[in-house]
Amino acid sequence: MPNANGITTKALGISLAALLLTTSTAALADTLVDNVSGRTIGTNGQVEQFTGLLFDDAGMIKRLIRAGDKKPKPRKEYQYHIDGKGRVMLPGMIDAHAHVMGMGFAALSLDLSETTSFAQALNLIGKFAAEHPDRPWIIGRGWNQEKWKLGRFPTAAELDAVTGGRPVWLERVDGHAGWANSAALKAAGVTATTKAPNGGNIERAPDGTPLGVLVDSAMELVAAKVPPPRAEDRDVAFATAQQMLFKRGVTAVTDMGTSIEDWQTYRRAGDANRLYVRVMAYAAGTEQMTLIGGPGPSPWLYQDRLRLNGVKLYLDGALGSRGAWLKAPYADAPGTKGLPQLNQTQLGNLMSRAAMDGFQIAVHAIGDEANATVIGAINDLSDTYKGDRRWRIEHAQIVDPKDFAKFAKSGAVASMQPVHQTSDRLMAEARLGPDRLAGAYAWKSLKTAGVRLAFGSDAPVELADPWAGLAAAISREGPDGQPAGGWQPQERLAPAEALSAYTADAAWAGFAESKFGRLAPGLRADFVLVDVDPLTASAAQVRAAKVSETWIGGGRVWSAEEGTAATKPVTN
Repeated sequence: MPNANGITTKALGISLAALLLTTSTAALADTLVDNVSGRTIGTNGQVEQFTGLLFDDAGMIKRLIRAGDKKPKPRKEYQYHIDGKGRVMLPGMIDAHAHVMGMGFAALSLDLSETTSFAQALNLIGKFAAEHPDRPWIIGRGWNQEKWKLGRFPTAAELDAVTGGRPVWLERVDGHAGWANSAALKAAGVTATTKAPNGGNIERAPDGTPLGVLVDSAMELVAAKVPPPRAEDRDVAFATAQQMLFKRGVTAVTDMGTSIEDWQTYRRAGDANRLYVRVMAYAAGTEQMTLIGGPGPSPWLYQDRLRLNGVKLYLDGALGSRGAWLKAPYADAPGTKGLPQLNQTQLGNLMSRAAMDGFQIAVHAIGDEANATVIGAINDLSDTYKGDRRWRIEHAQIVDPKDFAKFAKSGAVASMQPVHQTSDRLMAEARLGPDRLAGAYAWKSLKTAGVRLAFGSDAPVELADPWAGLAAAISREGPDGQPAGGWQPQERLAPAEALSAYTADAAWAGFAESKFGRLAPGLRADFVLVDVDPLTASAAQVRAAKVSETWIGGGRVWSAEEGTAATKPVTN
């Protein structure tokens, strides 16, 4: 039976059976993987090289074999042998900021992220609506008026022309604005007299009539009316998201904004032995935090595959929808500085509520005023909440250079997404103007100041592709190689710095450095085999990297040859 959105496993052509890896994935005795060009980040942040790796039947690394080392003896020291065929072995990639269920649902609904013109988007919307006449609501995401070069937000009337009388709700690519047709606005009761909630905006005609786009907190007016997915739909979405991550070599993911329904989905997967990716969860606000964690963070569950670390809070919106909170007005909209969701006192109260119970705190802050406000709140709380807190600032896209040192002094992790820079640069130039770009996506400046970086994708805003992120981090160039030499090239990172942000430092940011993130004795055998060395390859080569195999806890979860794999290593 489909749910209200018409999602069914059969209709999607997705076989859960293909994803149900069994405990036979892990070898029943020690396994040697050799003939590899191994690279990992050491505890000192330096690159370590090796030629082989030995792990036990629990999926724990026992030893790294380096050039010149005496090799383990077959049958006596290991039973199973994997020939790495000279490929590059790296720690499993960690996506330090993504929305796991959002990834899965985005793959199962209308996706506008690849549209490059308004006409193309409307054509795709109309086609999708025609192909799914049984769905009472048309749901989708990924539109970007900047990419379309529309010069304005789209309208409900334009959506009506291709969708008819069924409600339509389409989230913007950054998730900070939604586009509704007239039927959706009517279903939500949004009229000319409807007031926008604090921290939100309703785009209107001169007479006050809603035009169809709602920004930030105003989105909930329509989103609350969308029929929720069933548990079965959530299970399919999660299975889909896992497979998307495995294909790109991602073995652990930080889930930013976990709801109780998301958490229950992960628990169902874990109970049924279908949870393979490692999920570091951050609850969507303090209410969800309490529902999921109760008195504090959860323990690690399912062999270090799931933990509730803390809570995700929102301080502002996004640049694209002009919701990011800036210190000075937008260059292309002088009447606004953005849409702050909280002031520093309100933010501090929420942070204190979470910190007193030991939850780690991650705050979404994109604009320079938002980042300064989070730093101020951290400084206010640090005297009360001492110890290893690892405060996180999510995105940290625009930071006033005057605040770099304050950022470092606060001890906060800068959880950033390199591909945002290559995707957003033209829009960022328009929003900020030329005089405020020095603090935009300032990876190198923050690292030089002493800030620890953790890199992710913000999927489904961007693809959960660490190779594209690594390429952007070392070049500041887009997939087209533009701008030549890189945008604000002084902010490029060294390849080892970028790799660390996707592995060891991403694990540290989630209190997981004793579990995974590096390849070393005593850690989980999470690794990928790829065809390029990101420490020596060009940005273009890194972006085109092909993942041959992905392994989690000593079990192979992805094989490019087989599409997916649950096979045991071959005996020597």
